[in-house]
Amino acid sequence: MSLTEDAENQDELARVKRELARVQRQLYETKHKRADYLETVHNAVVETIQGISINPVPLLTGVPEGARLHHVALLSDLQTGKITPDYNSTVAAERVALYADKVIEQGMKTGVRDITVAMLGDMVEGVDIFPGQQWLIDSTLYRQVFDTTPVIIAEFVRKLLTWYEHVTVEAVQGNHGRIGRRGVFGPEDNADRMVYRVASLLLRDEPRVTFNMADPEGEAAWYKIATIGNYRAMLIHGDQIRGANGFPWYGLGKKVHGWASGALGVGVTFDDLFMGHYHQMAAVPLNHRTVWANGSTESYNTFAQETLAAMSSPAQWLLAVDPAVGKVESAYPIGLA
Repeated sequence: MSLTEDAENQDELARVKRELARVQRQLYETKHKRADYLETVHNAVVETIQGISINPVPLLTGVPEGARLHHVALLSDLQTGKITPDYNSTVAAERVALYADKVIEQGMKTGVRDITVAMLGDMVEGVDIFPGQQWLIDSTLYRQVFDTTPVIIAEFVRKLLTWYEHVTVEAVQGNHGRIGRRGVFGPEDNADRMVYRVASLLLRDEPRVTFNMADPEGEAAWYKIATIGNYRAMLIHGDQIRGANGFPWYGLGKKVHGWASGALGVGVTFDDLFMGHYHQMAAVPLNHRTVWANGSTESYNTFAQETLAAMSSPAQWLLAVDPAVGKVESAYPIGLA
């Protein structure tokens, strides 16, 4: 290597060292500038957050405003007069009274002050609608119709009046109200209808009670449409839907869609359907409608054990309806055991 080449290399090395030193200084300055920037941002965020005051979420106290809602109590399958190992007319009365207490409790919690009672039939047990029934009752049909059951219903409504400003009763008949075997008497002769009539007379001096019962002349009072604002419910007992030793899950669709599509007459529509009969609590969605199947106040039942392999705890539905929107907003299964 010549002296000239060596000198050129030394100059290039010196230049690279100077450039490297310059880049290192820039990197150092940039890092410190970024650190200063981040520190500034951090301090600004801390100072800003410290200056914000957010009040804690208050604990809800008092009675919420529930005026826009309307309660619907389903009452069915009391079957007063029936005897099972732990059920009779006295127990039926106690459980209906307990139901009223629990309904009022929900009314007080939510502030709801109006209620409709949907009475769905089988309020009595009857005396001769199937062979051997006379061995499974604690009272005659006379006692069931004119003594026990109307008093239970009237006391139930009167207790509701201690909280609710107005009570509307909507009632249909059940198959246990039938007098004698099928076909012996006309379809208008039904003990449930008699019970409703007596109960309405017991409540006739209550100005805050409206008693509406399905009562067509010469016909079975098997259905009724109840209207609550923009909400409409079809009431049946449930024996219209046939089941094979169990709840008729697949039979509901055909009947409900048929009734909703014009079988009840032109322009007769409903949003939901209320029914009893099967002594099992259920909410069955059918597209935009719901079938609310009610329970019973009865509990232990050896026939249900043996034949249906089903025996639910005593319970009844309480629904909260928004009359303006026209739908059920919430539902409470009320246990009575």
